[in-house]
Amino acid sequence: MLPDSLKQIALFFERLPGIGEKTANRLALYLLRMPASDLQDFAKEICGICADTKRNHAIITVIESPLDLLSFEKGGIYSGVYHVLHGRIDPLNNIGPDDIYIEQLLQRLEKDKEGVLEVVLATNPDMEGEATAMYIQKKIKTQNSNQNIKITRLAYGLPMGASVEYADYGTLGKAMENRKSF
Repeated sequence: MLPDSLKQIALFFERLPGIGEKTANRLALYLLRMPASDLQDFAKEICGICADTKRNHAIITVIESPLDLLSFEKGGIYSGVYHVLHGRIDPLNNIGPDDIYIEQLLQRLEKDKEGVLEVVLATNPDMEGEATAMYIQKKIKTQNSNQNIKITRLAYGLPMGASVEYADYGTLGKAMENRKSF
């Protein structure tokens, strides 16, 4: 039987694809044999995007998953940094605000009060994504001492190459709502 702290680590490893209970336990126990300096380096690891000084750290795009990050990065369309929520508010599946990384976002904004100028809410345009974006927007406005942060949302509308004829009413409505000068 593993101690509680190792159980937590093993449970984390179990969430990885292809890792079962026995392998997760072995990995957790292996960490005990690693040199402390290696563990500290691993714990301090920062992603290459956040460490890149060429990126615009004044803009943070909030996304639901690392796969969303890959979509932005593949296109080379964004040069800011990200905050990955690792989920979204989904009451039907018992996922609330405390189950995803919203508090860490708020702490990050508070830590860099003057440096962050904009937060782009890039959650999915479905019911759960909208609820998550609205919740985050309210939290930033009420808890953040930097009231100058601009909070934006990805635009909605027709995708490139789409046909108006086949668009649903919701998409057409959002496209009309978000139209801009030409």
